[in-house]
Amino acid sequence: MAKRTRIIEGTWNCTSCDTRDIPARFRKCPTCNNPREESGRESEFDFGEVDAASGRLKREGTQDEKAVSAAGAGADWFCEYCQASNRGDTTVCHHCRAERSSASRALSEEELRAAAPPPAARKRSLPRWLLYAGVGVFVLFGSCVGLAIWGSITHDYPGRVVSTEWTHTVRRQSFQRVKLEGWRDELRAASARMPVNGQGEVAGVENIRDCVSRQRGTRQVAIGTREVCSNKTRSVACGTEEKCTTKKLGNGYAQETCHDVTKYCDETYRDCHDETQYRTEPVFAQKCAYDTYQWKQVDERKLSGHEDAPRWPELQAGSLDRLEREAKYRVQVEYTDGATKTHVVEPKTEAEFLTWKKGTPLSLKVSNSGKVEQVTPGGGKSQGGREETGR
Repeated sequence: MAKRTRIIEGTWNCTSCDTRDIPARFRKCPTCNNPREESGRESEFDFGEVDAASGRLKREGTQDEKAVSAAGAGADWFCEYCQASNRGDTTVCHHCRAERSSASRALSEEELRAAAPPPAARKRSLPRWLLYAGVGVFVLFGSCVGLAIWGSITHDYPGRVVSTEWTHTVRRQSFQRVKLEGWRDELRAASARMPVNGQGEVAGVENIRDCVSRQRGTRQVAIGTREVCSNKTRSVACGTEEKCTTKKLGNGYAQETCHDVTKYCDETYRDCHDETQYRTEPVFAQKCAYDTYQWKQVDERKLSGHEDAPRWPELQAGSLDRLEREAKYRVQVEYTDGATKTHVVEPKTEAEFLTWKKGTPLSLKVSNSGKVEQVTPGGGKSQGGREETGR
């Protein structure tokens, strides 16, 4: 596509007399006759506003032959003696007639960018309420951590066993014939086998009967299709548009290059497709009654005691029975940490329970939060437990 170029003349501001918008072709201020220097930002040129869509400068381009020649002369250089600016293709300062030397600095495109650093972003201070909230959260977090550490510190206190109690339960279960229901395709006939000494039994599936049709679930059945449509957007070519780039030449002029590119627009269209439709249908299957065997509790006996050796209640088991046993043990201890408090230990086994005797001296390790971490009876191994009451 065709490329178009323009030379744009910039303007500068005199810092000696404050004359503004002086065309770049003037190397001396037309008001005070001071030469344009590198200092005071006199070599920062303004090229006008830029169209945001195309990047094209809104300022008119120059066709003046002298201006075009100055633009092509290269970057300006500054005299090391009088600091005046000079055309890039000259070797003698137009202001003081000093010759250009290796110390005479040229104005480059990069230096034009760096000559006017963007103003420093103003630091946004946090709202005072947010600052106070942050301090509050920090203090609260620190307090919680400190409290947790303090609460975990333990101390040793003397104590003693004040009571022991136990409960033994025996339950008798019988292997009995029962009637159940199940889906026919899941039932597999199998003979039952009776237990021997409470074990080795097989429940079995016998006498499958009285089968009837019942709803077992549902299923989705396709019944056809329907058209479903929605509006969508796509990008399509819709002509051309101008795009421009600008290069600063380091001498008060800029070269703008423009060319036409394909323009894209959003287009709304209707997107349609066929969607399968379904209906819900019930699913039926045969449900049948059958006989099998299950363990059922038929009797229960309990014995409890205090400060004595545990015993099991007597319960007789028949040939199709089995016995289940359950034991619960509880030891109450008392200790003093400035006030008299009680704590409960629950031994897991009878052998462990029998190591606790009423009146046995103890050592308890208790945290500042009041949790009993360890109970050691009369030189024996430590035991766990739970806090019960304070009194």
